Amino acid sequence: MTQTGSAKVEWNREKKSWQVAIQVGAEVIRRQCAKTPPGAADPELRSLAIETARDEGYTLDEAHVSIVH
Repeated sequence: MTQTGSAKVEWNREKKSWQVAIQVGAEVIRRQCAKTPPGAADPELRSLAIETARDEGYTLDEAHVSIVH
């Protein structure tokens, strides 16, 4: 697996779900996470970002995950 640079988890108001944006070099991969509840805690959102990156074939360091509420 390839190491990613960073990821951001933020609430997408338009789609009413959490969105994970994974930065891989100049590319940004965005995935909607509709099954995650709106009130999810930060540890759950960090795990969500790491799992989403893994599903895309990347490894992600928890320290490089930012959460925007």
